[in-house]
Amino acid sequence: MSIKTRLLLSYIAMIVVPIVCFGLVASFLGSVILGESFSHGAGKEAGKPAFRQTQERRDELFAGLAFLARYAPERLLHQDVLAETDEELHRLGGAIIVAKDGAVQFASASLDRADLPKYMQPSAPDERSRRWPPWSSRDVVETQSFVFADNSQGTLYFVAEDRTFLTSGLYFFLAMLISFLVIVGLTNGVLTYFVSRSIIRPLYALKQAAHEIKEGNLERPVQLGRKDELGELGEAFEEMRVRLYDSIRLQLQYEENRKELISSISHDLKTPITGIKACVEAVLDGIADTEAKREKYMQMIAGKSEQMDRLIDELLLFSRLDLNKLPFHLEPVDIRAYVADCVQELRLEPRLSGVHISVAGTEGAPLMVMADREKLHRVLMNLVDNSLKYMEKEDRRLTIQLQATADEAIVTVADNGTGISREAMPYIFDRFYRADRARNTATGGSGLGLAIVRQLVEGHGGRVWADSEVGRGTSIHVALPLQKGTGGEADEAHPDY
Repeated sequence: MSIKTRLLLSYIAMIVVPIVCFGLVASFLGSVILGESFSHGAGKEAGKPAFRQTQERRDELFAGLAFLARYAPERLLHQDVLAETDEELHRLGGAIIVAKDGAVQFASASLDRADLPKYMQPSAPDERSRRWPPWSSRDVVETQSFVFADNSQGTLYFVAEDRTFLTSGLYFFLAMLISFLVIVGLTNGVLTYFVSRSIIRPLYALKQAAHEIKEGNLERPVQLGRKDELGELGEAFEEMRVRLYDSIRLQLQYEENRKELISSISHDLKTPITGIKACVEAVLDGIADTEAKREKYMQMIAGKSEQMDRLIDELLLFSRLDLNKLPFHLEPVDIRAYVADCVQELRLEPRLSGVHISVAGTEGAPLMVMADREKLHRVLMNLVDNSLKYMEKEDRRLTIQLQATADEAIVTVADNGTGISREAMPYIFDRFYRADRARNTATGGSGLGLAIVRQLVEGHGGRVWADSEVGRGTSIHVALPLQKGTGGEADEAHPDY
């Protein structure tokens, strides 16, 4: 539920709940204070307010006692008769006092004995009638004089609480006002507490998450588990945290790679420079005292210089590829014909003399790919050079195979060299990685050949991977996407030569 909906429902509840509760309380208070629960009997009593019926019943009892005072005054001296009547009068808000020659013979239990003289004085009702405010509840005293059988003077005092409708209305209004304030206060307080808690708690969690991020602790996830706007904000915080974490980790990785790159460059440049320096010192010290020795040292210097030049060229190429500053001039190329031409070129390469080269898959319908001819040539030459470094058998073989799938043309360069261990396979396309550092240094390997291959293949939108088995050789596969309409079923691999 969104925050907007939650707040809207809380506002509606703040209006509806107090109204409903106020209505129930008003009905209850009206029944209790105003006596607005009407009787359901028949005849003239039906429909009268309860407080009015109470007054009429009390007046009837007072009238009955006045009748006894006139016609049977001696019965007013019977305590049991008066006690029974007084019990009912107490429920109706009335009381009586029976006096004989000024002496109290009976007084209702609800009256304080100390207040009896005030009720029996003629001035008491007038004094009580002057109470303020005029609509406040007061006691009304009426008297009934009669004569007992022994001619003694008797007086009957009727005491009734005069609670008028105006007085009850005032009590009702005050009770309703207090009830309204209590209901509104409780309703708003409870709803505000729950709504604010549902908003403040996730905000506090986001504050803690921001503090953790500020302190550099990016491993603690931000999980609010909500589906509202705050939940979306929490998801944005989590995405930001993940990106910051990945960015810092990548930055640290780049920094480690930079250090490794500097170390590798220093090592690879140091080796030929050391060789050149040793040859120069040998010539200067007179060790090369014959023409044949001087020529030998010069050839060594030339070889080391060529090795340095090749390393610098590969390093420059890789740097431009890594920075995406090397442009690709892509054009439609028939990969079958292109691979066949490359194989013919390799057969004439002096370095490959003594290597048996076989090719498969170059016959058939044209397979068109978008490629940069120069860079694709560099890919194949680097793969062939990498294979030559690992060929130590007398029978050296190199196989170049082309296959087609529905979406890709796959060129495989396989050799029968020493192979690569399973532990080294995940790293052979990393820059400056050498499965056998000593052998590759001896053969002039820079450790950038396969890294350049990966960069160039990915620049064509393709992919590269390798298979190898120690003692049996290595196969490196280059897959390039076919142009639409030139794909087909997978080609069968068969030697063309």
